[in-house]
Amino acid sequence: MLILKIPVAGLLWIVWWAIHQTPDEQPQPGGDGGGGSRGRPPHPRGPLPRTPRRGAHGEPQPAAPLRTRTVLVRARHRA
Repeated sequence: MLILKIPVAGLLWIVWWAIHQTPDEQPQPGGDGGGGSRGRPPHPRGPLPRTPRRGAHGEPQPAAPLRTRTVLVRARHRA
């Protein structure tokens, strides 16, 4: 049981360390801190690609095959 508690204690220590961690560098006043893209709006994502059409005129998908039961299942059901 003690061995299983070691990872939990390690996780709690990492969370405690992350909460008490101070930032490494302070932001530069009057600038974005080195030419980053923080001032610009994010690039818009393009539309998703269209799904391929089936056949020459966009025929519907074929029907799913019928479900079948195996002989083993029928034998268990009867017993």
